[in-house]
Amino acid sequence: MNALKKLIVGMGLMSVLCAIPAMAQITNAVTFDAPSAFYAGNAKMPAGSYRVTQPNADDNLLLLETADGSHSVFVEFEKASADTRHTQSDVTFNKYGNVDFLSAIWVEGRKSEMQILPSKFEQNTAKAAAAEKHTLSAKSAGQP
Repeated sequence: MNALKKLIVGMGLMSVLCAIPAMAQITNAVTFDAPSAFYAGNAKMPAGSYRVTQPNADDNLLLLETADGSHSVFVEFEKASADTRHTQSDVTFNKYGNVDFLSAIWVEGRKSEMQILPSKFEQNTAKAAAAEKHTLSAKSAGQP
């Protein structure tokens, strides 16, 4: 009987440890509408409807693609933790002059955001002007 208890406790701990990496993942998708063109990584993306997914939960890569599938790009991100759960999904941009760069994605109910790593182009643009942040509402799969 003692061996059974150890097995159950061990399996419980394994379940918890396996769930921890999932905290920064996009389970299904996040969608948003961009009113103007923007850069994601090194790619210039047109205005329109977008879907963001994480094809491989083990990689810090997101796939950003237009709703019609005509444009897509992979972008790298790093997780940044917060003290409280985010109340809604949203997408943040850095704006330098009249140029927008995808900066971060929050998923509703999570305590972390996915910060998009700045491209060399954004880093160079940031040297010439200060960033103005702005946010667009997004929807996670399963949201009304």
